[in-house]
Amino acid sequence: MWQIEYDVVRMVRRRCGQIAERRTIPTLHIGDLETRIPIVQGGMGVGISLSNLAAAVANEGGIGVIATAGIGMSEPDFDRDMKKANQIALRKEIRNARGLSDGIIGVNIMVALSDFDDLVAAAIEERADIVFVGAGLLLKDPRVVFGGKHSTKTKIAPIVSSAKATRIIFESWKRKHGYLPDAVVVEGPMAGGHLGFKPEQITNPAYNLDRIVTDVITLVESYTKGSGKHIPVIAAGGVYTGADIYRLMRLGADAVQMGTRFVATYECDASDAFKQAYLNCKKEDLIIIKSPVGLPGRAIRNGFLENVNAGEKKPVYCPYKCLRTCDFRRVPYCIALALLNAKRGALDAGFAFAGANAYRVDRILHVRELIETLVLEYQLCS
Repeated sequence: MWQIEYDVVRMVRRRCGQIAERRTIPTLHIGDLETRIPIVQGGMGVGISLSNLAAAVANEGGIGVIATAGIGMSEPDFDRDMKKANQIALRKEIRNARGLSDGIIGVNIMVALSDFDDLVAAAIEERADIVFVGAGLLLKDPRVVFGGKHSTKTKIAPIVSSAKATRIIFESWKRKHGYLPDAVVVEGPMAGGHLGFKPEQITNPAYNLDRIVTDVITLVESYTKGSGKHIPVIAAGGVYTGADIYRLMRLGADAVQMGTRFVATYECDASDAFKQAYLNCKKEDLIIIKSPVGLPGRAIRNGFLENVNAGEKKPVYCPYKCLRTCDFRRVPYCIALALLNAKRGALDAGFAFAGANAYRVDRILHVRELIETLVLEYQLCS
């Protein structure tokens, strides 16, 4: 079905000829960074988005993002020295991405990671173009601590789920540093993985992405009014088609962030079995779970999760404590290990996080083909 839709879009573009060609998709500016297309590939942790996927997206004019959560779990010394292994792995992935692309490479780092500071320092030292920071409130500019504000061109963009969180971050930065973050990612409740919402908010229309984005745009504009500075607002969570991109940019967003669509690409760093879970899932298979780290999350239902829900516990021994909010003595299973198993294809011993639209995936594409499709869909809406 996807191939038929893609062929139809291409046929319409041919028929539209020069008119469609003139409807160009906007670029994204974050300070002195400029993308050819307003698409950020979402950071998907524990090995789903590493250098291969990030470089492929950057090569097509978007922002490719390496996720740091669990990044060092495949390093030989991870159990002995988690922090060192994570830094080695992150540096390796950034350098590998640079070798594959001269485009914009970002890094996603969770505030909740126990080695957050070390990972930020490594990303800045490796000259990542931008660091996206979520899973907690970023109340300081880490560049001030690691190298100083003016010694690095690395941009910093917090990931938020509300205008309230945005205000708290902006007020803190304004008070402490006299300036504001370089961009803001607004993630709605249709995203995959851990969600910044209470369970009852996830299906409440008051918390849909369009409303949150509009509120954040209004707030950000109130901080930049009269300054001549523009802080891009990037919409995320449930963005699936070029029509979605068009709608959100009409609301005032400067770009979108997409995760689920990029899992279903040949270049994604996950195993074929992980991608197949997306192909096989139905809408009713996408469920909200209670993560061992105390947050709701969206995942694909499978036997592992059903066993956990039935009360089965997996023995947990944790020598490193990768997340500040995790108490391994009380959790039913190690989420990092479960996600790593899934990434490697052992879905009987783990599970896949996924966005609310994962059930719509019905084929694997190359990143270039996916982005071309999204751009064509956007053009046909404009």
